[in-house]
Amino acid sequence: MTYSIIAHDPRTDEIGVAVASRFFACGAAVPYLGARCAVATQAFVNPIWGVEGRARLAGGESAETVLADLVARDEGRAIRQCHMMDTQGRFAAHTGADCVDWAGHLVGARHSVAGNMLVSGEVIEACFSAYLRADGSMAERLLAAMEAGEAAGGDKRGRQAAGLTVHRGQDYPYLSLRVDDDADPLSELRRLLDVAGERYLHVAEALPTAENFSGLPDRAPIDRAITEAEARRAAEGRASRSRATETGT
Repeated sequence: MTYSIIAHDPRTDEIGVAVASRFFACGAAVPYLGARCAVATQAFVNPIWGVEGRARLAGGESAETVLADLVARDEGRAIRQCHMMDTQGRFAAHTGADCVDWAGHLVGARHSVAGNMLVSGEVIEACFSAYLRADGSMAERLLAAMEAGEAAGGDKRGRQAAGLTVHRGQDYPYLSLRVDDDADPLSELRRLLDVAGERYLHVAEALPTAENFSGLPDRAPIDRAITEAEARRAAEGRASRSRATETGT
């Protein structure tokens, strides 16, 4: 009922997961990310695979070992699908024999894609290849990959929800966006990503980290970056895509 991508950028050490489905709130049900690892549990979702898998991967176990153990212990393994990345950047994937066609996965050196209940295998092939071709931030590349999968047919039942999460070496997300119920969730996700770039990501850059407990406790550089971004957008003739209301005077 879903297709998703996990990716790691060794240059920035960012990891990200994106997902789309004809299933409500898939962005909440599928991805489980830590500072340096990620799990996507889907098909007939088992959230324990996500919770336990993330904890064990964060503790240093290999993706292959963790996934093999989860599969062996779960009597529902035939209807489960999962892929994951460990703290060493190694990937593993499982597609149960009884997952609804089309179902399968592709695993590469820096990213993996898995999907079930899809129009055809071209969906994950398009998603996988598009990520390799895409430019820009991790979030932009993940979204471009998902859009390519949708263009190839996506979920054969239709569209409803999508999600995108990126971590930058912390246990909390640098960016986490969800569209839980929409006729065109990936388009809405792109709008949210655009809006995030207007103000939110400038704040995210200054947040405290495990290495820097205070972060950047100064509003001036953040406000300056936001003002400069607004000026660039105005010069390019691009209006804000935010739907936020303004306080009346």
